[in-house]
Amino acid sequence: MKKIKCILVILISSLCVSNLYAQNARIKIDIERTVGEVNKHIYGNFVEHLGRCVYGGIYDTVSKLSDENGFRTDVLAAVKELNPTIIRYPGGNFVSNYNWLDGVGPKSDRIPRLELAWYTLEPNTFGTNEFMQYCKRVGADPYFSVNMGTGTIEEARRWVEYCNVKEGPYYAELRRKHGFPEPHGIKYWSLGNEMDGPWQMGHMNAEDYVKKAREAAKLMLRTSPEIKLIAAGSSNYREGADPDHWNYTILNGLKDVIDYIALHIYVGNPDTNYYNFISTPLVLEQRTKVVKGMIDQVMQTANRLNRDPIYIAWDEYNVWYRARRGNAARGKNALEERYNLEDALVIAGFLNAFVRNADIVKMANMAQLVNVIAPIFTNEQGMFKQTIFYPLQLFANNVYGTSLDVFVDCETYNTNKFFVGLGETTTQQSKVPYLDVSATYKDDEVVICVLNRNKDQSIKTDILSQNGAFAGNIEVYEINGPDIKSTNDFGKTEVQTVKKPFVKGTDKTITYSFPPHSFTILKGRISR
Repeated sequence: MKKIKCILVILISSLCVSNLYAQNARIKIDIERTVGEVNKHIYGNFVEHLGRCVYGGIYDTVSKLSDENGFRTDVLAAVKELNPTIIRYPGGNFVSNYNWLDGVGPKSDRIPRLELAWYTLEPNTFGTNEFMQYCKRVGADPYFSVNMGTGTIEEARRWVEYCNVKEGPYYAELRRKHGFPEPHGIKYWSLGNEMDGPWQMGHMNAEDYVKKAREAAKLMLRTSPEIKLIAAGSSNYREGADPDHWNYTILNGLKDVIDYIALHIYVGNPDTNYYNFISTPLVLEQRTKVVKGMIDQVMQTANRLNRDPIYIAWDEYNVWYRARRGNAARGKNALEERYNLEDALVIAGFLNAFVRNADIVKMANMAQLVNVIAPIFTNEQGMFKQTIFYPLQLFANNVYGTSLDVFVDCETYNTNKFFVGLGETTTQQSKVPYLDVSATYKDDEVVICVLNRNKDQSIKTDILSQNGAFAGNIEVYEINGPDIKSTNDFGKTEVQTVKKPFVKGTDKTITYSFPPHSFTILKGRISR
């Protein structure tokens, strides 16, 4: 009899465990629990004079596919689909040995220069004015980086005058002489690039950077008071580096003059560990919160008059590890990374993180636009859209409004110590949720962005609206592929956005099953 009771207890316990695991995951949306307004500039990109990003990418004067300005029309059409809201230029490492005067004026007078960052000859046939023409064609705001390496603070000031002063002083008149009577009105300027990195030309310590950046800011602001300035925050997380010291020193020393601090991150999967790799956007989120805390601290003693608080600009981020060393990182075809589905899912994770931190992250620039670690890849005959194109496109064309503080209840997993970037590792992360979620709300429309990190299983999920009911048809867009290593190529598209059947919204709860290794957007209305 005791034996029978024991068997019954085991069976009942097994059923309870089975029922526990059979419960759906849950996502709770409350349109009154808000984080902040999503700034359109988190959907930015980056153009650097590196490899085939400019020459042979967006600009090719000898191509049959180019227009009268030398712009590749097939690339231009794809860039417009991507809808980048702001484009950073001209570097990157390139800018730390760049004199902007080399890239303006009649092209017949421009002098080729030895380019020391990426070991090429820079012809200078594409420069300030060509880039501004491109931004206007695309509909993107320009964001310029000045040379804080080999350049002087007066060179930086003169560039601002050339671009932003209507008429009168020498460099404003020089722009007019070059055929641009109206100023370009460039609002966003970064004070150098990755100055904490020993690989950077003109590398300096944090204290010296603060001195130079403060004086450059003084001259630039007196020339064009309406500009916004971005300081070069941490890019170096290698062993022995102290990014927290760098960031705090920069913020404390420049708290009265800068508008953003720029942070950089690149991630990779050289160990072929999917679950570690797919969680790397959480490293960005951790670093965001640390720097936000520093900003909160220095703002207590800042003298900013009526200016906004300091925000974070993640103005370089991407997956980059295959084409990172040796010959793959140099010359004409440098950094030509080919992407797969898991890379696209990581990009979706980054974008979710930006939306979740919309109160502090007000700009992000995926590096880069064409060919060089890029969503668009070209050859002489045409182009194709890499896997990472599709999450960037979905977000930039759909995810706006107020970021919501979303509650997620789902199963989790743990990671090991794993690779983040070049020479960087991070410690174990525990309880990584299989579902990674962000959401926005605007004019009764809610957009829910869901990354299913589970490689093998769908996750059936109840999505609950805690303030109002879902109404009407809910549009569903999914990015997926046959497996996590699926790629796109010329004439082959294995990964793309697919519009799925509508989900009917009639109540406060809808149920949806998110496929394995997928990114999904649900877009519908909430009525109150």
